[in-house]
Amino acid sequence: MTSSTSVIQVTNVSPSSTAEQMRTLFGFIGTIDELRLFPPDDSPLPVTSRVCFVKFHEPESVGVSQHLTNTVFVDRALIVVPFAEGLCRSFPIFTFM
Repeated sequence: MTSSTSVIQVTNVSPSSTAEQMRTLFGFIGTIDELRLFPPDDSPLPVTSRVCFVKFHEPESVGVSQHLTNTVFVDRALIVVPFAEGLCRSFPIFTFM
């Protein structure tokens, strides 16, 4: 499966998950160029759920990573979807591209 993006959005991430844990999980799928977890690990705000964005080096990793949808990680079933790279440019918090 060829994807036009190399970025995925992972939602329903447990508030106790860390960026390093997400990097380890998705690192088995392919080489990660960048990973962002929101809110960040050091956020002082109470968190009920997190969102993670992963940019892979190879766009083919996006299709493979979608097979992790509904995988229970820590205490939540992850939802993995492709994320349009053009949208990344619209948000200054992303440094991709």
